[in-house]
Amino acid sequence: MLEINELHAGYDELEILKGITLHVNPGEIVALIGPNGAGKTTVIKSIFSLANVRAGKIIFKEKDITRIKTHELIELGISYVNQGRIIFKNLNVKENLLIGADFLQDKDIIQKDLDFVYKKFPILKQREDQLAFALSGGQQQMLAIGRALMQNPSLLLLDEPSLGLSPKLQKELFAIIQQLKDDGISLLIVEQNAKKAIEIADRTYLLEDGNIALEGGKEIIKHKKIKDVYLGGRY
Repeated sequence: MLEINELHAGYDELEILKGITLHVNPGEIVALIGPNGAGKTTVIKSIFSLANVRAGKIIFKEKDITRIKTHELIELGISYVNQGRIIFKNLNVKENLLIGADFLQDKDIIQKDLDFVYKKFPILKQREDQLAFALSGGQQQMLAIGRALMQNPSLLLLDEPSLGLSPKLQKELFAIIQQLKDDGISLLIVEQNAKKAIEIADRTYLLEDGNIALEGGKEIIKHKKIKDVYLGGRY
């Protein structure tokens, strides 16, 4: 589905990623964990043409998408939910969702995508006429993800989806992420909750200082570096 090979990327003159290689298989959840500043978000922004790629290649479904424009990536089937629940707060829920389908012309497809989002997030259907600023933090995150799903992606990039949510809402959100995998969507997730990320992911990459320090499946949680540094030795 996605291959990143020897990627060097950053912002202006600052290099953040120092030659990383990773991949996402079809129908797979892959998590990126690590300390602040390690380069996790830069990986996602590089894929979505929001960072400066200096060297290396990004391949999506056997097509070289390195430096392809963002709107073209959406049309190819890649969607991105950035950190911070960025929504249009003075528009209602339905209007926010329809913005995600702005490049689609077929009304039947748009309605099908809208029905899919409402099935995943029934609360959005209940509040479709409510202005987005009045939603709770968890509902705003659902709306941001729902807007990305309106683009009918085959690969969904999520940057810190659980940030700022209560434990209860985090649990609900991670359950929905797993459902999206069951729906055939591949996911690449940057997540600060290392323990939960490893639990729901098929594979996890640990980034440190712009490099991949560790890679593995669910067994990675038993690795000494993960236990001591990211789980406080509690697991």
